Order: sequence, then C-alpha cells, then structure tokens
Amino acid sequence: MNKNIQLNIHKNWLKAWSLSRKLPLPVKYKSGWMVDVGYKNQKKRYVFPELNDDFIQLSETIDEPWIYLKVCASPDELRDKLSEKWVIQPQGYMMSCFKQMSFPKGSLPNKYKFEFESYNSTFVVRIVTNDGELASIGRVVLVDDLAIYDRISTEANHRRNGLATFLMNELEKIALTNNIHNNFLVATEDGKYFYQTLGWELYSPYTSVVIPD
Repeated sequence: MNKNIQLNIHKNWLKAWSLSRKLPLPVKYKSGWMVDVGYKNQKKRYVFPELNDDFIQLSETIDEPWIYLKVCASPDELRDKLSEKWVIQPQGYMMSCFKQMSFPKGSLPNKYKFEFESYNSTFVVRIVTNDGELASIGRVVLVDDLAIYDRISTEANHRRNGLATFLMNELEKIALTNNIHNNFLVATEDGKYFYQTLGWELYSPYTSVVIPD
C-alpha cells in the first residue's frame, strides 16, 4: 500500500464523484472500488489506491470496451504491466489543499453574476453573464470532513477573466460555512498549475486506462 494514499480520502473522493453525477455509490471490489456508471463511453470504472495484483489481474479478465481502470500511479508505472489492448489516457493528478486557499484580491466583473444550486450533498456554483449566458461552472461535494471539487470549467470565450478563481473562492466559502477545511480534487495537466497558484499540492499521480471500440 502506498502510505501516502489514505483509504478514507480515496473512498470519499469516489463517493463524491458519484453523488455529483447522480450515479450509484461505489461498491468495494477487492482493494479498490467500482462504480456502475452506465454511460455509453464509460460503462464502469474501477479505482484502486495503488498499482497491485488486484489491478493487474482485473485488467487481464476484461475484454469489453469502455470499462475504465483507474489507479494512483503514473503512466510509466503501467506501461510494461498491461497488455496492448489497454490505452493509457492523459495523465491526471490527485491534489489536496488541507488549509484555506490563497486568493488574489478582486471582485467579479460587473457583467457577471453568481447562481447557486444544491443536491445530493453537491453544491453547484455558476457564473453567468447578465444576459444569462453560462461563463463558468463548478461543484463542491461535502463528504464527511472532505470537500471535493468537481467539474470546474470556463467557457472558451470567457477565459482570461479570472472566473475560475472567483468560482473556486465561492465553492470554498460553501465548504468553510459547513466547517470543512480539507479540500481534494483530480486535475488535468493544465488544471494542476492553476490549482497550485491557489495553494494546492500534488497528492498522487492518477492514471486511467480503457479498451476503446
């Protein structure tokens, strides 16, 4: 076991992923977890906190496309352990911020406003124009003492306006209001650098593999 990966964090992050998407909650599968996603291009996902025999043995039994295997490991660690049927996806990064984030001073430009929604322990914040056009959106899911940030995005024609920073600030306010100070997310390569500017740190590499059609 990679001692850096705490099982409760790993479990709660995946539970939040499911709650945010209104999917069935994860069920235990050996040393990992499985979510019955049910999408055309993602039927199931198996997630493991480390690269181990459970992960390798499962990869050898699956031939069906669009079942994702995910693990807290780098792509280089996987390359010589999987058969050629598996396609490694772009690198992801589990990130943590177990303190209050650092935000630059500023206010949301006048042409934008916030909208809020909540469901399933999930809080959605949208930044929209005064005409109602969606500019940026994100979610924070509260599970036990962990705030999990999910699906943070800004529309292409509204980038370079600092909207993601304002969005993250509003999401963190929701967590703090609920007395939750431990923050967690999975970032892309580009997203990693943005979150680092707010005080986030790399928790673990995170790699996905799938058999496409």
